[in-house]
Amino acid sequence: MLLFIDWTPNVEVFSIGSFSVRWYSLLWCVGLLLAYLIVQRLYKQQKIGEEKFEPLFFYCFLGVLIGARLGHCLFYEPQYYLTSMVGFIEMLVPFHLMPDGEWKFTGYEGLASHGGAIGLFFSLLLYCRKMKVKARIVLDNIAIAVPATACCIRLGNLMNSEIIGKVTDVPWAFIFHTREALVDGAAVPRHPAQLYEAIAYLLIFFAGCFLYRKWRQAQAMRSTSPLSVGTGFYFGFCLTAIFTFRFFVEFLKKEQVDFEQGMLLDMGQLLSIPFIAIGVWCMLNAKKQAAKAS
Repeated sequence: MLLFIDWTPNVEVFSIGSFSVRWYSLLWCVGLLLAYLIVQRLYKQQKIGEEKFEPLFFYCFLGVLIGARLGHCLFYEPQYYLTSMVGFIEMLVPFHLMPDGEWKFTGYEGLASHGGAIGLFFSLLLYCRKMKVKARIVLDNIAIAVPATACCIRLGNLMNSEIIGKVTDVPWAFIFHTREALVDGAAVPRHPAQLYEAIAYLLIFFAGCFLYRKWRQAQAMRSTSPLSVGTGFYFGFCLTAIFTFRFFVEFLKKEQVDFEQGMLLDMGQLLSIPFIAIGVWCMLNAKKQAAKAS
């Protein structure tokens, strides 16, 4: 037991009266800020005008937030959010109806990464159409930054002690104390699945940056490369790497919702498969484009 990590963090960074800032919200904001700064730098390096960059953040923010919220509600808890007017309202607004009949601000409790990815994709298509920018260039640049944001979000999940892993006796196990983590009323060691994902996404981010740097070097020597921004390679790499890891780490996670019990593959895995297929296709297509251009 001395080897296990007893995980009881304060979910709030600070509070002033009834107003509080949670680690989860803060890390979401940090992740979005990192993506903003990274893509801004990429746009400058590729000589894409500042006027085309500025609206990008708002499209991404709204796309991720709306998509992640709807994804959670529709994929994981449709029986709650789609079967009553109260549930439908809670799906759309960051408030929860309390037992005493009062509405309490809770933020959006429940965000799904698959829904966020879908929402981001469609918001970027709208952005490209509005700003007259080639879609593959935008998707590739965003894909380089996305794993850094995903890392921050999973660290936020860790601070919330949510999306926990299955019971284990590995020496680095975490002992979570939330209600869903208890077994017969007792806290037990579990896989820190959120931490596994955070580390994996950080490594994917560094890998994407390394590949981008290789392309910049090839570009300086005026040579053709399948790593070119605008071929869809980075978009494909991001989808393939993130959702392949997501598929396998799900085997170490506790079921998020009751209907997943007894399923061969859980909802996260089923939703990951099409993302992986699209990612592989994008990378193969980028390779074909490079072969034709050489």
